[in-house]
Amino acid sequence: MSYVIHGAAGAQGNPLLSQLKTAGKPVVAVGRKSGTHPDGTPVVAADYTSVQQLASVYAGADGVFVHLPVVSEEERLAYARNIVAAISEARPRRVVVSTSGALIDSAHPQLRAPDDSAVHTLVRGLEETGLSHAVIAPRLFLENLLLPPILDAVRTEGVLRYPPAADFPVSWSSHLDNADVAAALFDRPDVTGTNAVGQHPGVTGPDLARAFTDHLGRRVSYEPLSPQAFGHLLVPLIGDAGAAAVTALYEGLATVPDHTISAHNSAQRLLGLTPRTTGQWLTQIGL
Repeated sequence: MSYVIHGAAGAQGNPLLSQLKTAGKPVVAVGRKSGTHPDGTPVVAADYTSVQQLASVYAGADGVFVHLPVVSEEERLAYARNIVAAISEARPRRVVVSTSGALIDSAHPQLRAPDDSAVHTLVRGLEETGLSHAVIAPRLFLENLLLPPILDAVRTEGVLRYPPAADFPVSWSSHLDNADVAAALFDRPDVTGTNAVGQHPGVTGPDLARAFTDHLGRRVSYEPLSPQAFGHLLVPLIGDAGAAAVTALYEGLATVPDHTISAHNSAQRLLGLTPRTTGQWLTQIGL
């Protein structure tokens, strides 16, 4: 028996892999190509395009952690259907899905992913399998602030430039928080449904800048960035399709008063897990 971690070398999978290994749990790192994870864990090749490859990895697993990559929505839909088909065939004991910020539980209906979206297709398909599962629903990741064009401005100009308006509260969380919740959900089959992850109440851009100021020991101010300008910065990093999706997200956020989680389905209430503050996160990552 083992825990299957998709994207084990990536931003969400890597901290979960490390946490499970530290706890002495057997893990299977999954990637598109076989090889070796930086920590020495063998990587098993299983592509989202192959139901057979996925099912062979999922078979007999105690848990599977999965999230959809940042590619075109057409590809994501195909991947979601393949994941569901593989899970339905292999029948692992527990499945934990991260929405990676796609919105399925927002208080603002206009922000929620469409019913026919890849993320809803994945979650709905898991529900139909009848298998034990839970969904992690973060809002924005603090690691976004480490993107080169964002962090470079913090370091060279003392300015944190990011899309939301200065008075716009967000339930920020880190990939480390996501890993904490995923690991806990593997051990808590009694907790199902959607688990919202993020700081509650939300924090604003100036709050983030103050955390950077305290951590770096020099003043950092906050400057709102337009969604279009932010998307333009991301094209070299995630391509046109990914940047367009991110731009659309922030354009949507500009139409609502906040981007915060609800207390009723928060990991704080359901699992007793409080996410790191921005300052704690900065200290832990050693920026």
